[in-house]
Amino acid sequence: MNTKTKGLKGLLAAVLLLASSIAGSLAQAAEPLRVGYSDWPGWVLWEVAVEKQWFKEAGVDVKFEWFDYVASMDAFAAGKLDAVAMTNGDTLVTGATGARSVMILLNDYSNGNDMVIARPGITSVKALKGKKIGVEVGFVGHLLLLNALADNGLTESDVELVNVPTNETPQVLASGDVDAIVAWQPNSGQALKQVPGSTAVYSSADEPGLIYDVLAVSATSLAKRRDDWKKVLSVWYRAVAYLKDPATEEDAVKIMASRVGLSPAEYKPLIAGTRILDLQEAKTYMGTAPGFGSLLGSSKVADDFNVANKVYKHPEDVARYVDGSLMAEL
Repeated sequence: MNTKTKGLKGLLAAVLLLASSIAGSLAQAAEPLRVGYSDWPGWVLWEVAVEKQWFKEAGVDVKFEWFDYVASMDAFAAGKLDAVAMTNGDTLVTGATGARSVMILLNDYSNGNDMVIARPGITSVKALKGKKIGVEVGFVGHLLLLNALADNGLTESDVELVNVPTNETPQVLASGDVDAIVAWQPNSGQALKQVPGSTAVYSSADEPGLIYDVLAVSATSLAKRRDDWKKVLSVWYRAVAYLKDPATEEDAVKIMASRVGLSPAEYKPLIAGTRILDLQEAKTYMGTAPGFGSLLGSSKVADDFNVANKVYKHPEDVARYVDGSLMAEL
């Protein structure tokens, strides 16, 4: 074989290798972004963008997959999703166990939908001293309860905790096995309906910023497809504007209510208990204010809680979980 033939074959091999690489990259780019979301008003709002096909208009292919909340985190941890809608505290939990993510979007903070609900006859947190409280230990409701107790001069040792999955708390309160439960919507609303005379003695409205709700993206997906995620964020704020505009609010609520099988009249109060943030509001919480005044500060509180309750062993580097740069560029 002469030198010229060898050279042509080498060139052909290089071209084929390059073509294969380009084809592989294009195939990867063509894959839709996979996002897991669940039944919380600040995440159900994504449904408006899905139904209106705004992602297609924005030039980004996104597949939203509906889950029960814990199942969505499990799917993300198993690598089946590129991103998942979580609370800031649970973002740390999934990260500490190996599925690290970055919070790139601050959807809302809970403003009353997370509640401590007591049986009839108990009308204050202080009256819970010595009583049994059903709560999913190690989850955000547990943190809410500790804050409620501290605000009222009590500690965890002043009550008896009964570990109950959040979706079962309405039934447990109705059974009389506990004196109070901790739950978020829709479970908190179900508990109030199932137990006439029950009372929300404390809620997330008493401590704004204790629970932030976010879109958490895998670090790998963010690095590879940053521009696409920026488009996702721009579509989110289009949905927020649609909900907040009096001219289109009714249509937005109708779409959201349909997603969870409720009437618009039933769903509207749930939206009111969620402070869904527009871009300018969200940016104010992406700073470094201590405590519940920022996503970073609140996440540090959640990290302390997680370690203290042995959710994971060692403190997380919380700053690595927060990236407000895409929001800043919008």
